[in-house]
Amino acid sequence: MKRLCLVFLLFPLLVKMPLEAQATGVNSLSPTDMNTLYAREEFRIGVQAYNRFAFNDAILSFEHALAYLPGEPLLMDWLGRAYYRSGLEATALRVWSNSAQVYGTSSPEAILLGSRIETVRNRRSLLPLVEDNVRYVPSGQYPGRSGTMVYFKQPTSILPLDDGSAWVVAYGSNELVRIDINGVIRQRVRGPINGFDRPYDIVRGLDGRMYVSEFLGGRVSILSSKGEWLSYIGSKGRENGMFVGPQNLAIDEEGYLYVVDYGNRRISKFDPDGGFILSFGSKTTIFPGILSPTGIAAKNGMVYVADNATKQIYRFDRNGIYQDIFVKEGLSGPESLRFLPDGALLVADTNRILVIELDSAFIRELGMAGNSSVRIVGADMDKNGNVLAANFQSDEVLVMTRFNDMAAGLFVQIDRVVTSSFPTVTLEVTVQDRLRRPIVGLDARNFLLTEEGRVVIEQSFIGAGYRANTADISVLIERSNLTLDAQLDMEVALRDIRANLSGNLVSLVSAGEQPLKEQVSELATDIARTARGNPASYSQNWRFDLGLRLAASDLLPMEKKRAVVFVGSGNLGELAFEQYSLSELASYLANNGIIFYAIMLGDNQAGEELRYLCNQTGGEVLSLYQPQGIGPVIRNIAAAPSGTYILSYRSQLATDFGRAYLPVEAEVYLMERSGRDSIGYFPPLE
Repeated sequence: MKRLCLVFLLFPLLVKMPLEAQATGVNSLSPTDMNTLYAREEFRIGVQAYNRFAFNDAILSFEHALAYLPGEPLLMDWLGRAYYRSGLEATALRVWSNSAQVYGTSSPEAILLGSRIETVRNRRSLLPLVEDNVRYVPSGQYPGRSGTMVYFKQPTSILPLDDGSAWVVAYGSNELVRIDINGVIRQRVRGPINGFDRPYDIVRGLDGRMYVSEFLGGRVSILSSKGEWLSYIGSKGRENGMFVGPQNLAIDEEGYLYVVDYGNRRISKFDPDGGFILSFGSKTTIFPGILSPTGIAAKNGMVYVADNATKQIYRFDRNGIYQDIFVKEGLSGPESLRFLPDGALLVADTNRILVIELDSAFIRELGMAGNSSVRIVGADMDKNGNVLAANFQSDEVLVMTRFNDMAAGLFVQIDRVVTSSFPTVTLEVTVQDRLRRPIVGLDARNFLLTEEGRVVIEQSFIGAGYRANTADISVLIERSNLTLDAQLDMEVALRDIRANLSGNLVSLVSAGEQPLKEQVSELATDIARTARGNPASYSQNWRFDLGLRLAASDLLPMEKKRAVVFVGSGNLGELAFEQYSLSELASYLANNGIIFYAIMLGDNQAGEELRYLCNQTGGEVLSLYQPQGIGPVIRNIAAAPSGTYILSYRSQLATDFGRAYLPVEAEVYLMERSGRDSIGYFPPLE
């Protein structure tokens, strides 16, 4: 009855409220049709609820609107958006498909919906994986010269950064250049006062410092994370800790530095500050010795060294003891070795980029960088999943992208429209690839906003999520019979989280039979009491799904780098997915940019469900008492990639005193790829 009275009170406003031209059902009916009036008001309520992250309320309002105007495509489009953000992807896809059919297969709206549907259906993972049978093709390049203008010469190595840019070692011009994803040189570093002497490779240490080998200088430079020169390691010579032509570098999980000493045909190992530890790779009774060492990589206690003369890759342990020939054949001229996020080995091999699986040594050609005259000296994967390849002979860095991504383009979503300062309108836009991985490093040049096909005025680039150095988290604590005796471990976990978090602890949720929020306090005594909880709240009927939804929902309006950290036994119990399925929970987190981490208490192991949530959102499973502790991972949440961007513009559309539904479109361009989204909003009532 209240909603009916509201409609009659607003009747003079509603009869004049125009909707977007594509909303054929709403616009074609007589304004005196009460169903149209009801639908319009429910539509407004739903859009407003969506923009304040109340997705369940938005779903209810859009469903009500569709009850008054069945088959209205604009309403179905919005309903699909609300289901998508709620994690109900299967329902969203069904609603979007119905909307596209009503629009007509050849209409612009249906084409946009079709692209969105195909992308959501095909997505599988957040991690930059190298998919089987998917080739990488050149999608652009960062040229070292243009006409008579020289930007850099003879690139030899790539170091991707978290913001999407990359350091490029320019051997021929004796410098490092930092290039953003649009190919713009943002920074040049030429070393100390006397400069670099033919820099060759670059790696980053665990503390952020960078190491640069200098081939002719016979040394390794240590730089700060910003590129400031700090000190040298080694000098020219044959003795321990000295070099003759140092080339490729590697850092292992403990921060030790491995240097390929080409002239001395050996590998030298140093501590992070440059203290010499040992050398290996020379001839022994069981090893013939390295003839022409090039690429090197270290992982899981093993060191992999490529030999360009024998066309093989050898394997040593971290103490330099020879293990075996890891790759015996199939290589043409191996140079750099780098580990990919999924653990495979990326190899620059003349004009080819190869991937080698560690467990089988199986070699797969990822892509070709040109004809046989091309020489790729270094290659690595950037934060957007592209392979950057240093083409030494052509003075350029090639950008290689998955062929499927080139065809699919970018996945662009306008997540939120803020109109509180109208006519200034602020948009939150998320840009991803087809696998849901965030695209980082974009700036104002990559975005074009339009209203009804016309470029907006006063478009401004306000900020980007990837630039944030803080993160907000919610902690979810399992209150089951299995954790009742692990209260001390819970206290340790919560203390470690608070001590290492670079941001806000937004909420702490106890996942009992009825999940509830605990008080968040900085006091040590309160932290201990909160972590232990009330013994009466522990139950074998505890609800993981409800607790996770509650913890995640608190993060929606917070920082764009955000995570739920679960602390528990690893066994989620029989009622874990009573109301929300595992896939729905994963989609709810991933579709709202929330990473999931699981901290295991004691000696417990995580079940498959927890690992699935971590894999789908970019998180990981941690043991509370693992050797390095959970601190480094918690701190690193602030470095997680984010594809959210904030832009504003000044609207020129007529508002009809705030009653009009105003459209806005966002297009994003990155080299040969693009994507777009179209949405609308209601300005404030006047």
